[in-house]
Amino acid sequence: MRKLILSAALLVLSSSLSFAQSEQASVEPPSGMSEIQAYSIFYENYKNDSYEESIKFGRWMWQGMPETIEGYSRFDLKRNLGRLVTAYNEVAQKKEDPSLKEAYVDTALQIFDKAFNKYSDDTDAKFDWYIKRGRLFQTHSDMIDNASLKAAEDYHAAFKLKPEELTKTANGYYVQRILNEFSSAGKKDEALAVIEESEPYASQKLLNSFSDIRNNLFESPEERIAFLKGELEKNPEDEEILSQLRDIYQDQEMASEARKVSEKLYELNPNFDNVMAVAKAARSNANYDMAIKYYKEAIDKASTDKERAEIALNISDAYLNKDELQSARQFAREALDYNSGWGDPYIQIADIYARTVSVCTGDRKLTPEDKAVYWLVLDYLDKAKQTDPNTANEVERKYESYEPVTPSKSEQFFWKPPLEEGESFDIDSSLMDCYAWINETTTVR
Repeated sequence: MRKLILSAALLVLSSSLSFAQSEQASVEPPSGMSEIQAYSIFYENYKNDSYEESIKFGRWMWQGMPETIEGYSRFDLKRNLGRLVTAYNEVAQKKEDPSLKEAYVDTALQIFDKAFNKYSDDTDAKFDWYIKRGRLFQTHSDMIDNASLKAAEDYHAAFKLKPEELTKTANGYYVQRILNEFSSAGKKDEALAVIEESEPYASQKLLNSFSDIRNNLFESPEERIAFLKGELEKNPEDEEILSQLRDIYQDQEMASEARKVSEKLYELNPNFDNVMAVAKAARSNANYDMAIKYYKEAIDKASTDKERAEIALNISDAYLNKDELQSARQFAREALDYNSGWGDPYIQIADIYARTVSVCTGDRKLTPEDKAVYWLVLDYLDKAKQTDPNTANEVERKYESYEPVTPSKSEQFFWKPPLEEGESFDIDSSLMDCYAWINETTTVR
């Protein structure tokens, strides 16, 4: 067994040495061929994906780095160095012997080193080679230490040469790789610099990812707030920075700070999102008059009936909090006009009528006439549940509060004239003037 292991080791060593010797061979084409003959065979094999054969007839090019070939005016060394790298990479991927695989990769990296050195002033070539070498690191990450970070550093080098082009290449993939690896490696400043420079060219998908990456770069919300405030000092009217700052304040429940930033954004750009933000801030601060003002502005800027319905219900709720009950009902009904299949506006009207009873009675004891209004409240709760099954739990909870307050059988019997279950019953001024505006019909239960 020991002899077998030793034999295998010697075989691997022999293969590696043989490969190394061939890579250090003469800078002249093989077998006494002319340069144009060797190049022709190299290129033909390369086109046919015969990469090992192409290497045999092409390694002299990276070893000698000839700028020209006699008899062939279209020879381009830079392009052929790229082809050689591809050939070594492809062969490496097919080798099972780890030492040979590593040797082919190492040669590809040597080619890159020589190319970068020879064409140090060629921005276009270096841009392509940085990307290609980065991909080589990624492909062979199992045998290269810190391969992912090395790849990201190469992509970053390409980014510094052509930030717009790399940001747009492969739908932002390379920028994403840079940011992910720099974030993991704790290279916060470099990552933030890449984000700042790439933002003008980034797709919406890439822009959306920046927020998550920024979050990963900072150890605490306070650290990110400090960073954004510093950025804001450089450009006080940067809407993107202001929006990020507002989101963090909201997440941290810093209502006062969020409100100030929302107001600043509204001044800069009163679009739908910014109007909604100041409306919500005013509502959370119990400033219902301002909330109503902003919500009414937002409803005109909404793009869908679903949005309009939700805004109308928010307006209704603000009016309800002000005890302006007729206006509250008006906007609850408007919400139903926009979204007839939504149960919440029916619940809202039920709450408005229940609130009306409280307003009308004040400190006095409920009369049977007051209690009759709760039949109408239950009617609207029933409509909510029938229209929108998602409201079932809330309807059941409210039923438990309102149903026991409706007129008892005894109170119905002593009504003048006595009330019969199932008959229509008007909720209007016939009960008392306070209920005149309701002007709806319910059913005796």
